[in-house]
Amino acid sequence: MSFALGYGTNGFANHRLDDALRIIADLGYTSVALTLDHHHLDPYASDVAAETARVAGLLSSLGLRCVVETGARYLLDPLRKHHPTLVSSVTDVRIDFLHRAIRIAADLGADAVSYWSGIKPSDVDDATAHERMRGGVEKVLVEADRRQVKIGLEPEPGMYVQHLAQALALRAELGNPEMFGITLDVGHCVAVEPVNAAECVRQAAGLLVNVQLDDMRPGVHEHLEFGEGELDLPGTLAALAEVGYTGVAAVELPRHSHAAPDVARRAIAALTAAMPNPDSEWVGQVDHPWLVDAERRVRTEPAAIRALFPAVGRKVGRDPLRPETDPQGLVHGTVDDLARTRLLAVLADVLPQVELVEEITELYRYGDDAERRGVLRGLPALPPQAVKAGLELVQDALRTNDIRLVAAALGSFAGEHLDQHSWRHGVLKCLFVGVPLAAVADVDRRTDTELLRMIADYADERRAAGREVPADAVRMLEVN
Repeated sequence: MSFALGYGTNGFANHRLDDALRIIADLGYTSVALTLDHHHLDPYASDVAAETARVAGLLSSLGLRCVVETGARYLLDPLRKHHPTLVSSVTDVRIDFLHRAIRIAADLGADAVSYWSGIKPSDVDDATAHERMRGGVEKVLVEADRRQVKIGLEPEPGMYVQHLAQALALRAELGNPEMFGITLDVGHCVAVEPVNAAECVRQAAGLLVNVQLDDMRPGVHEHLEFGEGELDLPGTLAALAEVGYTGVAAVELPRHSHAAPDVARRAIAALTAAMPNPDSEWVGQVDHPWLVDAERRVRTEPAAIRALFPAVGRKVGRDPLRPETDPQGLVHGTVDDLARTRLLAVLADVLPQVELVEEITELYRYGDDAERRGVLRGLPALPPQAVKAGLELVQDALRTNDIRLVAAALGSFAGEHLDQHSWRHGVLKCLFVGVPLAAVADVDRRTDTELLRMIADYADERRAAGREVPADAVRMLEVN
């Protein structure tokens, strides 16, 4: 597998750092998320340089990759947790701490430094908070550039930057700096994001420098062991493989230190069971060298997508991602669907809004059915200002009888943005043309009494004509 499973040392707060690292390695993890703290590689210790060199040697001997985390609770202020932050009235202490973390990360050979915005004080308006956040990140980027260490902004529930879209928007506002990456906690996606964790992974594809793994429930910021919340762990890990993520993916359970070895043991067992098959053909296909080169070319020459987009199927293949359970690629899509989605994510990252809308609209208008599917599945990468244009493409696809276009049109973008009337008719069309409702995003959340009435009428008409009622229709009526 391309990414390295790890465990966070903030979940071993009652252990000496050396003991924690050895336990993590002995359990089979190949990476660690190291939270700098007063008892775990204190960045303010007088011997920090020597200690960093010693820890680097231990990590190397244990075969552990590393990312540096900066979420220690009382390291900067013994009276106020996580204070000061990048949106506090005085940000110098936090910025200095992040500079120290970057220098330590460089000496450790760490992949990245992870950080967050902090909670906006109640007496601070959004404009002031934004100014502080932007100015602070700009100062941190100076040190990141100097040391060539990537910094991953983590959207955190309840903080000023709590959604992935906010982090991506700030990166764009700063001119898409190379060292500005994204840390994604997949549990946070369950708690506060409008789409699931796998879709968040796809939206951040190419920018991920650190991934935190834990379970959560919608609306509740509580880190849970796998299986205790609503995270689709297999789907999330598969998405990391699909986008070609090669960094650290570490378990984030900071409140489980009282039983750290047992919790870490259960976590690695759950992760191992949920991992996609490394021998599965599609895993390699979406990490095809041609696609990697194509992404690089689009990033530097956006207009190149006009020639690359039609060539995707010939270069990486057209097979379904889950042939055993989804042979037509209606639910999970195809290899070329995913490849085109990745190209569109890059395009959305580099083009201004107006140009992006024009380019995606043209790709759809002049593309064949496969290219149109790729555009539809890539719509979640669009910025909020481009939603109207994306909805026009969805409506166009729903007027066709191409089952793969219809399935692609009713993905997570439509689940979030399509009006209820059109969405109901889209669901009914799936029943008409034979698209499984598993391909429709947010069915459970958006099903209402009117849709059930429409399905019941449809089922009655089928029965009156002596025709079989689709199993999905029967199931919807029985469950609801």
